[in-house]
Amino acid sequence: MDRARFAGAALGALKTYGLAVALFAAIAAILLGGLNSTDDASRTEQLEMLRNNIRRAVVSCYAIEGSYPESIDYITQNYGVVIDESKFRVFYDIFGSNIMPNFDVLPVGDGEVGP
Repeated sequence: MDRARFAGAALGALKTYGLAVALFAAIAAILLGGLNSTDDASRTEQLEMLRNNIRRAVVSCYAIEGSYPESIDYITQNYGVVIDESKFRVFYDIFGSNIMPNFDVLPVGDGEVGP
């Protein structure tokens, strides 16, 4: 009879602890989902800031020097734009010194970011 009582108590404790572990796992999953969402939002903001910084530098270069920069390297060296190449790839096409260049900034890796 003592064995049956012990087994019943053990089963009750297992159910209680199992519920607590399941609840903890659910809360941890929700928190991790929130962190991933925050990281995505931060990366999207970084992407937009980089686009704006490049645009501002291109226009400043034209205003100061009378021509658009010939490359993205010129912008980074002379206008203080910092590009984290581990996170973003910049595509820069220039058609002439008096025509605004086309450029785009895209995320690198599996953390795709919306436009």
